[in-house]
Amino acid sequence: MVQVNNFEVEELVTKEFGMHVRKELALINARVLNPPVLKYHDSGRDKIVNPSCGQWNMINKKMVNGGKVDFWSCVNFSSEYRNMSEDFCAGLVNMCNSKGMVFRQTPSIAMRSARADRIDQTLMDVYKESAGLNKPLKLLIIILPDQTGSYGKIKRICETELGIVSQCCKPAQASKFSNQYFENVALKINAKVGGRNTVLNDAVLRRIPLVTDVPTIIFGADVTHPPPGEDSSSSIAAVVASMDWPEVTKYRGIVSAQTHRVEIIEDLYKQTRDPQKGLVEGGMVRELLLAFYRSTKQKPSRIIFYRDGVSEGQFSQVLLYEMDAIRKACSSLQEGYMPRVTFVVVQKRHHTRLFPTDRNKTDRSGNILPGTVVDTSICHPTEFDFYLNSHAGIQGTSKATRYHVLFDENGFSADILQVLTNSLCYTYARCTKSVSIVPPAYYAHLAAYRARYYIEDEMSDSGSTGGGRKPKDKVVEFRPLPSIKDNVKEVFGWWKVAQV
Repeated sequence: MVQVNNFEVEELVTKEFGMHVRKELALINARVLNPPVLKYHDSGRDKIVNPSCGQWNMINKKMVNGGKVDFWSCVNFSSEYRNMSEDFCAGLVNMCNSKGMVFRQTPSIAMRSARADRIDQTLMDVYKESAGLNKPLKLLIIILPDQTGSYGKIKRICETELGIVSQCCKPAQASKFSNQYFENVALKINAKVGGRNTVLNDAVLRRIPLVTDVPTIIFGADVTHPPPGEDSSSSIAAVVASMDWPEVTKYRGIVSAQTHRVEIIEDLYKQTRDPQKGLVEGGMVRELLLAFYRSTKQKPSRIIFYRDGVSEGQFSQVLLYEMDAIRKACSSLQEGYMPRVTFVVVQKRHHTRLFPTDRNKTDRSGNILPGTVVDTSICHPTEFDFYLNSHAGIQGTSKATRYHVLFDENGFSADILQVLTNSLCYTYARCTKSVSIVPPAYYAHLAAYRARYYIEDEMSDSGSTGGGRKPKDKVVEFRPLPSIKDNVKEVFGWWKVAQV
């Protein structure tokens, strides 16, 4: 771009503004962190895995905690692949069992095929039949219609109306009967039914500094906004938190609708007045702290809070409001309870790109290696921030994620926080690759995105919506999210939705 525009001979740039633009990219120092060692179940041939270039596979490995599926069935809404349900489910069930799950071979109610225009009635029929046999479904496998656009509707019906945990599969992919596809779906199913696919070996051995020494809870938070031009939809906030320690692999989440395009999370802590109970304290952080205590029987002594989606202009505002809400949530549980907090902003929307200088030290796509860290030269001169490329590129130029520490009571050094963040990126439950942003923030983004299906009447698989403009003087009240069925909350795997 610099060469094409030839800024050096452009008078507006050189004379009017006194700027000089070099044609060469800036050279900066970087280092590459070692990948973490991953632990799988001892009954598998490979118990320990050393990822290579940000990825690994499930060959000769078993999930560290396999989930159990006793009551299940399948519904096929595809017209082109109407007769593949039995063969597909047989292959999927065998794969789940071979990877350490306990998955019943036969469905508890008969599989069925249905037209795409009868989604509501078919799902209701499945629910009534399973309830009538006193065999509530632990999992419903759904082969989606051939035409896209039904995913959001299916998830909304299953999770808010019927209370069914579902696994949706695209018919074109499912029809290939690929072992790789079966493996990927098995990872998702195991997480949804309460299992764990893998854990960090250092977490099991309690060798992660400032995490495994005392009970530590790791939060992720994000706010998603409606698309441009849509002025009548709510923004949706999501907060997730780890529910196991020291493994920090399982997460539970809470989603909440809030005022249109407000970035600050309004329901981190709140007080309401009940006619019978009087002043009632609640909020997303408080509920997740209680859930952590119920799960581990311990109070967290340390909080690490990864906050996604905050621009630099909002740093001080978000820190002031949300740190205050975290403090109030903690003190509402017990007088004087003040765990040490580290507040880290996760930023993907920036224009910094990193390129390798040595073509022999790249990943398969020619990008910088997974684990590449830059914390000098292009970072803030006085504040605590760094760029971390934790994933292997697939296509195009990899974008490193910027992590900016706004508040730190735990005394993290740059090395310790960088290694922790990079290691967590290998614990994402839905694939055998490291991901580009730290999983708690990733899960929060997914939870908020999923919740938007609950309040949109018509929404395509890409999540785009149409909307009209509102008058400038009209204040739009946000639409609250529908309640999530209790059994879906309890077994929802990588996030468990609960209403505040």
